[in-house]
This record gives sequence, structure tokens and C-alpha cells, in this order.
Amino acid sequence: MIGTLTALIFLPALGALAIALLRGDRDRADAQARRVALTFSFLTLLLGLWLLGRFELGEPGMQLLERASWIPALNVQYLVGVDGISLFLVLLTVVLVPLLLLVPWEPVRENYRLYAAMVLLLETGLLGVFLALDLVLFYVFWEAMLIPMYFLIGVWGGERRGYAAMKFFLYTMATSVLMLVAIIVLYVQFGTFDLLALQGTAMAPARELWLFLAFAAAFAVKTPLWPFHSWLPDAYREAPVVGTVLMAALMSKAGLYGFLRFGPTLFPNAFGEMIPYLLALALVGVLYGALVAVVQGDLKRMVAYSSLSHVGLVAMGVFAMSALSLAGAVLQMISHGLVIAGVFLLLALLAERFGGLRPMDAYGGLMHFMPRLGALALIFVFANVALPGTSNFVGEFLILVGTFVAEYRVYAILGAFVAVLSAIYMLWMTQRVFHNPPREELRDRARDLTAKEVALLAPLVLLVFWIGIYPKPLLQRIEPSTEMLLLNAQARVEQTLGIADPAPDLEDTLTQAQKEEGR
Repeated sequence: MIGTLTALIFLPALGALAIALLRGDRDRADAQARRVALTFSFLTLLLGLWLLGRFELGEPGMQLLERASWIPALNVQYLVGVDGISLFLVLLTVVLVPLLLLVPWEPVRENYRLYAAMVLLLETGLLGVFLALDLVLFYVFWEAMLIPMYFLIGVWGGERRGYAAMKFFLYTMATSVLMLVAIIVLYVQFGTFDLLALQGTAMAPARELWLFLAFAAAFAVKTPLWPFHSWLPDAYREAPVVGTVLMAALMSKAGLYGFLRFGPTLFPNAFGEMIPYLLALALVGVLYGALVAVVQGDLKRMVAYSSLSHVGLVAMGVFAMSALSLAGAVLQMISHGLVIAGVFLLLALLAERFGGLRPMDAYGGLMHFMPRLGALALIFVFANVALPGTSNFVGEFLILVGTFVAEYRVYAILGAFVAVLSAIYMLWMTQRVFHNPPREELRDRARDLTAKEVALLAPLVLLVFWIGIYPKPLLQRIEPSTEMLLLNAQARVEQTLGIADPAPDLEDTLTQAQKEEGR
């Protein structure tokens, strides 16, 4: 019988297969593809909500585990599970994809079948990354994200889409190979790819450091963490707005999730040793992204660098490794995904009206012509600058407090300036685009949002305010898992230092993992 998690992962891929089997003339097939894509994405959303209902509150470990032998000769398993860390990343994915498929965006109206299939395949890759607990399975899903995004940029991107798509592909592929080599080394030493078993093993310090760095390279590029971000400006600028949302709101979370899931779990000593350096990179990314965003005249590039800055703050929460900062980092991943998706979707709707995005100075006074779009833009601007009552405030506050109490006070103080810098460039953008003297030449094309378009953005607005005002339901599910991850990492470090009993051997660890699965 197919389990809940397996159905959740592969339902979008089944939708992509159904689209591939469509026949008929282009217009008819594209219309059918749109209906099929929306049907399967909404079914996946409903299954995600069912998963939320089945999730056991207060349970810190993996739930709803599904295990099957995949490649017996190499002890590779199909092993998936969900905990409080991955639960809301899964929900973020299944909420955003249907909204993205509804966005009216001119370039994807041609060859819509391929576009819809690529979005659904990317959803399967993302869900697999967040739920996989076997390293080979994780790597397969990790690489599966790469191909759909390459096509989304290369087929529907801007004038330099070929260059941007190839640059994105090469950066991601090169570092992913390093992670694959590290996975093979782990298998040679321990004979398993099972993350639940490997988290109880120990290795030589030098080997652990090199293996962690191999994993970290792949995660740093995907996040992206400064200075591994150089693919970002080209990819974000050339990708269609929907592709940019997928990269900024979802794929960047895969990199952050990788750091959080695998760093403290597989390599606690190396991760602890590298924390000062990782924190420094995250802080530079926070300040660099914000400062570059301040001087941008292009709307899309400004939002891209804003995203880089906020992702750096989330990474700082992960690397600070305190109970508060880890919970805040997971919550902020969700909040950033919602807010950045809202901003980019508004850009898509703006570009749809004006035949593409223009420089900020080409706009002016749009609040006079498009009051509904201007009002929604102001909401997401306030959320982006972490105004109290919005979701970004809760996440950023927990990250900064958690970083401060972890004795990284300078990082917390400097990181707090991201709110100041965000206010500078976001409010400046709002003034130039919406509140400067109106340009009469824009009046004919300045069509305000329809009721359908407002309804498209309404779920994001409601979630931003709900999380900002009442984050307790999320934190009740996130905190037990982040606290257990932190305690397990500390115990592993103590075992290596000889403070506690030696680490259990692999056989004992596998037995314990099986007992936990049975429970």
C-alpha cells in the first residue's frame, strides 16, 4: 500500500506524466495541460493538509516513516519520514506551486505543456529532498530539482537565458558531485546510507571535516550563501518570474534545510568547528545583499539581492545552533518563502500589464492607477522589513535573540541592521514606483488587479499575518524537533571528547532506528 509521504512526493510527477501523454493540437493540449497541472497540484495540497492533520504534536522524532529495499546489493533504501523541521517546508511547497501555476505570465503561454510538466517535476524533487532519509535517495531528489529549473530558465527566460541556465547548471552540478563523493565515502566506512543509522556513528576528525565541507559546498551554492552566490544575479534576472519564485522561495530552502539536517546530524564536530567561519559568511551575505539592493535600479535585481540578504539571516540562525535560533531559522524559512513569493508574484502581475518589468524610474504614481496592487505591495513591503505583526518579525526576532544568547553577540547586533537596510531599499522602491508624481503615459496600461488576482495573493497575505500574530501552532511542532537535533549533536560531540560513553556501533544504531520506526 502506498503511504502518505510516497503519494505526496510522486503525485506531482504523476501529473507531469499525464501531461506528457496529452495529444491534440497545441492550443487544446495546452488548455488540457493547465487543467491537469492544477488538478494534481491541488490534490497534492490537500494531501499536504492531510499530513498536517496526521502529524503528532510534541513528537520530536521522525513520523510516518516508510521504508523499502531499493538496491539491496548496496543497502540502498527507499526511506522517507517527516518531523517538525521538514513538515512546514513540505507545506510551503504544496501551497506555493498551485499559486504559481495560476499566475498569468506571457512567456509561459507558449509551450505550456512543457512548462507545467517542469513545475510539477520540480515539486516532486523538492518534496523528496525534504522527506528523504536515505542519502542516495536524497541525492537523487537533489539532482532531480536541477533539470526542471534548467529548462524553466533556458526556455522561458530573458535574452541571456542560455548563459544563465548553463551557469546555474554548472555551479549546482559541480558541487553536487562533491556531495556524491562524500556519500560514497560514508558508505565505504559504515556500509549504509541510512541517515537514522549514520547519526549514531563517529569518524576521524580530519575525515569528518572534509566530508562536511563536501556537503556544505553543495548546500552553500543552492542556498546561496555568500560568496557562492555569483550564479544568482544572472539566473534571477533571466528566469521567468515564476522560475525566480521557485528559486528564491523554495530551492534556497533546500540548501538551508541541507545545512540544518545533515550538518549537526552527520558531522557535529566538524560543523561545530566551522561555525565561526560559517557565521561570518552568513553575516557578510546579510550585509552585502542589503547594500547591493540599495543601489539597484532594476526591480527584479533589487528583490533578488534582498532575498540573498534575508537568506543569509536564516543561515545565521542555523549556524548559531541555539534552541531559539534554530526554531527561528525554520520559522523564517517559511516566512521568507511566503513573503518573497508575494513580492515576485506582484512583479509578475506588473510585468504582465506593461509588457515586461521596467526600471524603477520608468514607473511613478501607480497607486493612483492601481490602488489594489499598491496596497498589496505595501503589505509585502512591511512584511519584508519585519514590521511587528508580520511573519518576518517573529522569525528574525527569534534568530537574533538566539544568536545573541549563544554568545555570538556581535553577529546578532550587526545582523539586526538588516531591518534598517531593508527599510531603506524597500520604502525607497515603494516611493519611486507607487507614490512619485503619476506618469500619464502609464495610465492606458495601468490596469488594477482583478478579483481573481487578489484572490490569488490573499492566501499569502493571510498566512503572513497569521504567523506574525499567532506563531504558536508552528513553533509547537518545530521546537521539539530542533531541540532534539541540538541535544543529539551535543551528545555526539561529548562522546567524541570522551565525556560520555563511546558512540554505539553501527549494529546497535540500526537496531535502535528500527525500534523507533516500529514505535
